[in-house]
Amino acid sequence: MKKFIKVSAPILVLLAGFVIVKVLADMRPEPEKNEEAQRLVSLYVDEVRSENVRVDVSTQGEVRPKTEIDLIPQVSGRIVAMSEQFNEGAEFLPGAMLLKIDDTDYRLALVRAEARVAEAKTELQRQQATRAIKEAEWKEDRQRGGVPTSFALNQTQVEQAEAMLAAAEADLSKARLDLERTEIAVPFRGRVRTRNVGIGQYVAAGQALGRVFSIDTVEIRLPLTDNQLVELNLPLGYMAGDMATAPRVDFSATLGNREYHWPGHIVRVNAAVDNDTRLIYAIAEVVDPYGAAAIDGMPMAVGLFVNAGIDAVSERQAYVMPRLALRNQDKVYVINEDNRLEIRTVEVLSTSEDRVLVTAGVDSGDRVVTSTLPNAVDGMEVEPLTRDAAAQEG
Repeated sequence: MKKFIKVSAPILVLLAGFVIVKVLADMRPEPEKNEEAQRLVSLYVDEVRSENVRVDVSTQGEVRPKTEIDLIPQVSGRIVAMSEQFNEGAEFLPGAMLLKIDDTDYRLALVRAEARVAEAKTELQRQQATRAIKEAEWKEDRQRGGVPTSFALNQTQVEQAEAMLAAAEADLSKARLDLERTEIAVPFRGRVRTRNVGIGQYVAAGQALGRVFSIDTVEIRLPLTDNQLVELNLPLGYMAGDMATAPRVDFSATLGNREYHWPGHIVRVNAAVDNDTRLIYAIAEVVDPYGAAAIDGMPMAVGLFVNAGIDAVSERQAYVMPRLALRNQDKVYVINEDNRLEIRTVEVLSTSEDRVLVTAGVDSGDRVVTSTLPNAVDGMEVEPLTRDAAAQEG
């Protein structure tokens, strides 16, 4: 009996402990269930404004010279002199000699041409004197009948001598021109783009010696869409009467860490649409780009790629919103009256660094999202915040 009690006592203790724990657990009050409300995404919003705006047309183009030519001699010979102005990048003045071809042969040709002219004049005078003698003899000899021929009166020989003199004088003019052409110059102020020859080199007539361009005026060919052309109120084939009435253009380019600006004007618009790009090209000019138009010593150099902002001529109504509101080129997120997000497609008129102008897709007073929202869902509920209100709460 004692042995049974000794064995069963621990078991009874364990059972009693289990029962007590079970009773206590059943008597414990259940915890209150607190259902947390769904936390909404907070987004910064800005209000859309309706304004009358003048939209500047933005485009780009490359600066090119208005006049650019190959330097080609009209005579042959060896180069005996070359100016320092005939180096790549060097500037030259109108009429300045860039290089000189050996003129020895051309001086000799000039002397021979002058001698032939003198000989032809002497021959003409001799034939004229002979004509006078024959005319006098014909008048004295009255026994002859009929009308004398031109040959008999030496008139034909005089005309031949006159023709020979004219030919000799023409050869003399050509000899003088050839001699002048040994000195090569151009009639405009410009710069040298390339040089292909050196002093002592023999060159032939028609051989390209280099390439030069004028720096009096440069041109920029600006591509425009048909909508941009309408904004500027410019017809195809437009020609500016003068710079005062020509549309103004602000050119800009970043060189190093500084942005430079140069003023220009549109002087004409092509009369045809480009077959490849379907764009219309306007031609703008900048006068004296290496001189008066240079900004802080920085010229509007040939070959420079520039941005162009063209002033519009008329105002139009548009909806204005921050640049941050535009997503994927033509989408904006609008918060409606129920604080739900709407993804809308807009028609963009113009964009800049800080704002975007649209003509459709939103209305004045709409709240557009300017915060980053990677996973936007149409119809999702959000909490709109204005930056002014957020600053006051802070």
